[in-house]
Order: sequence, then C-alpha cells, then structure tokens
Amino acid sequence: MEEKLVTVKVRDIAESPTKLRLVADVVRGMRVDKALDSLTLINKKGTLTVKKALESGVASARDLFSVDKDHLIVNNISVDEGKILKRAQFASRGRVSRLNKRRSHLNLELKVK
Repeated sequence: MEEKLVTVKVRDIAESPTKLRLVADVVRGMRVDKALDSLTLINKKGTLTVKKALESGVASARDLFSVDKDHLIVNNISVDEGKILKRAQFASRGRVSRLNKRRSHLNLELKVK
C-alpha cells in the first residue's frame, strides 16, 4: 500500500531562516493535533506561519484522503533560505553599511498514519 502524503510549501516568508528553524524543530515528528497545541504556547514570531501551514495541510488532507488531524503526523519539515533583500543603513560621516533582510521558504510534509 502506498503512503499517503500531503505537501505544503510556503514561499517568501519575511523572517530569517534561523529564527523559523527554532519553531520547526519543535514540531518535527509530532502528531498534528499535539503540534498545534504546542504552537499556541510558544512565544515566537514564526509560530503563526507554521501554524497556518499545518492547518492548510490538514485541510488538504481532509479533501484528498478524508482524514482528520488526529490521524496525521508531521513527517518532514524544513526551512530553506529564500532571496535576500539588500538595503542601505546610513551612518554618520557619510558612511553606508548594508542590511540583509533575509527571507525563507517552508516545506512541510504530513503523513497519514
């Protein structure tokens, strides 16, 4: 029997990948209902993005395979680096330094158990 997998990709999230990986490491390998409960308790900016991606995966699993979130596991979650926006930071005496505004991509895979 073939494994039932649901993939969700969120592109160009306005947060650095290192900050988003802190949230993704907590959720990796958990059941989806437990993961959603733990995301409500974490006080990080990226929890809202990961929570929305999980809920989107649950909705597409419900449409494709008619399963509830109690039967889903976070099989794989990875955060990749997106494009970097390069901006100028002006300083005194006519100097300029560069600010790198990093963006990230979220890849999420849910498995039906």
